[in-house]
Amino acid sequence: MSFAPAAAYAEPLAYERFDAATTSLFERADAARGELRVELALRHAGLRTLTLRYEVQGDRALPALFVAGGISAHRHLAPSRSYPEAGWWESQVGRGLALDPSRYCLVSFDWIGADGSLDAALDPADQADAVAAVLDALRIERLQAFVGYSYGAMVGLQFAARHPQRLDALVSISGTHRAHPYAAAWRALQRRAVALGALQCDEAQGLALARELAVLSYRTPEEFAERFGAAQVVDGRVRVDAEDYLDHCGAKYVARTPATAFLRLSESIDLQQVDPTAIRIPVTVVAVSEDRLIPLGESYDLVERLRGETRLRVLRSIYGHDACLKEQSQIDTILREALADCTSAAA
Repeated sequence: MSFAPAAAYAEPLAYERFDAATTSLFERADAARGELRVELALRHAGLRTLTLRYEVQGDRALPALFVAGGISAHRHLAPSRSYPEAGWWESQVGRGLALDPSRYCLVSFDWIGADGSLDAALDPADQADAVAAVLDALRIERLQAFVGYSYGAMVGLQFAARHPQRLDALVSISGTHRAHPYAAAWRALQRRAVALGALQCDEAQGLALARELAVLSYRTPEEFAERFGAAQVVDGRVRVDAEDYLDHCGAKYVARTPATAFLRLSESIDLQQVDPTAIRIPVTVVAVSEDRLIPLGESYDLVERLRGETRLRVLRSIYGHDACLKEQSQIDTILREALADCTSAAA
């Protein structure tokens, strides 16, 4: 893997200064984090100074992968010696797993707007440009692959279209080149729930309700039929068996997510628009037939319009849009196959 000079607008912060001594220490660590201040011209909000927070697992001399998940995902993929806390994709990231930090340099970051400090319209294209800025700072000239799930897959498509010279291949899992009107309607109602909560001086409750609605869109009727039973009368009112589960999901989300972050990232999904004919690198598209947010027809349309070598993998799963997080074996197989192809092409 070769390195390019850091962009002039990208300045590492805090302990990450990238002189010869600190770079050597960074490369020997099993994982390292840093912050980066950049100026980015946002498509809908003009020039902004932003702080990007990233994490790297694995030696930077290894082939580099950028890994990105949904709007709730963050820079910490899985536990390491340096950062032993739980990560969001432990089923695929770790020694002996498909995304093995002993074989790859894994780069990830917190989405722009994830801390709630930026109250402005965000486009997935803005996130793709932020990825490029992080790679500049790390002196990573080219990625062997961008592995994206959900919103991360949308950003991956944008990255492939906007920065094709920096990417060998893309793995797009449950992502799309355009926001489907049905899915956008789901998200619009979620945002209205937050607004209603704010009007009642209980924004947290509105955000919790929005998350509960989101969970329903991520999963399937088949899963709920297997997991939950009939409604019951409790203290004179009817209570549905799934309510405790949904309440748990809402409370957990509110504890870690600012309302502004949810609103702006939710909007960002609806702004997704990328021309598949502009993407000419190899792409593995992974679709789930039960996914109600990314209808299978959208994945077929994407595959037909991509201009590089394209492979489509269709999964069946009661977990719907969340299959990537739940179907460990199937996703592992797909990732290993896609990354093996990348390695063969690079050899």
